[in-house]
Amino acid sequence: MEGRQRRSFTDDYKRQAVDLVASSGRSIGSVARELGLRDSVLRRWVEQRGARLEPTAATRRPTTQATLPSADHAAEIARLQRENERLRMERDILKKSIAIFAGVPK
Repeated sequence: MEGRQRRSFTDDYKRQAVDLVASSGRSIGSVARELGLRDSVLRRWVEQRGARLEPTAATRRPTTQATLPSADHAAEIARLQRENERLRMERDILKKSIAIFAGVPK
């Protein structure tokens, strides 16, 4: 049984890949997928080259406390919750009516 051949990359390619991660502000995973690499390979290259990466929005910690929603936001949230409940009821009624007209047990 033959195994897969191991791919080798030039130092220039590795440097460009690390530069892309560092300059784009995108995650290592998204750049690795774009380049057809495994995350672990690109992460190792970044660590080996000591690239300074800006934290992505997903990994960045908030610097301030979250503020409470204003009265307008609270009213909007309440309105959307009522609308969601109404839509769920309409969906359930439609499901039940289809089952009745199609003769399919619930």
